[in-house]
Amino acid sequence: MTIDMLYSKIHRATVTDANLNYVGSITIDEELMEAAKMRVGQKVEILNVNNGERFSTYIILGERGKRDICLNGAAARKVHKGDKIIIVAYATYDEKDLETYQPKVVILDDNNNIDYIADSI
Repeated sequence: MTIDMLYSKIHRATVTDANLNYVGSITIDEELMEAAKMRVGQKVEILNVNNGERFSTYIILGERGKRDICLNGAAARKVHKGDKIIIVAYATYDEKDLETYQPKVVILDDNNNIDYIADSI
């Protein structure tokens, strides 16, 4: 049996831009992606804390150190600059994997700097 579980999340990121005139995706600062063990092209769910919107997109690489979190294309209509979002990635685990399962949770401050990283929920 396999089970879909939380793989990692970036918690309470602040949206820095929403670019409607771009092929859809979310731009995430490279350092934040590395901390969360996320990858370019990976499917993620976006949870908007401000308005309750939930939607899926994929990651594109943002410039390291700029702390950009930008929704692009149609997803730009679901957020506003300054909104707080949670970026969630899931993975499929088998029962053996779950014996050592520990999702990566990256908590950000209001400027998208890493406040702390938790290895559990």
